Amino acid sequence: MVTLDTFKRGFTNGIKTLLDLSKLLVPVYLLVQLLSISGLLNKIAVIFEPVMSLFGLPGESSIVLIFGWFSGNYAALGAMAAVSLTGIQITTIAIMLTIAHNLITEGAVVKKLGVSTFASVSLRLVFSFIMGFLFYKIYG
Repeated sequence: MVTLDTFKRGFTNGIKTLLDLSKLLVPVYLLVQLLSISGLLNKIAVIFEPVMSLFGLPGESSIVLIFGWFSGNYAALGAMAAVSLTGIQITTIAIMLTIAHNLITEGAVVKKLGVSTFASVSLRLVFSFIMGFLFYKIYG
């Protein structure tokens, strides 16, 4: 049975989690918006358009993947909110980032386990690209 105390604890924990996530999501969202306003996002998009088109993604989505690879999925979500994407494109990015995300932190963890960081990161990126490509070819 849910008591008033249980509700208060859950609400308090929920607010703390919201504030913690906002510390990452809001700055990333603002950064991507600033890149867009300044025109730099368009320049980045043009550079990455040929590669991103292999996955059915616009060039702007490269910034989402970069944030996800280096900072984690929450940073990618903040960037994704600032970029206009379809459901299929969002799903493609989600699949790719599920396989390869937060590579720096997880690379350090893998190294402590005695596995080659280069091999681990490379393998995750390769499979991320393969699955993104296959998903696009099947459903895109």
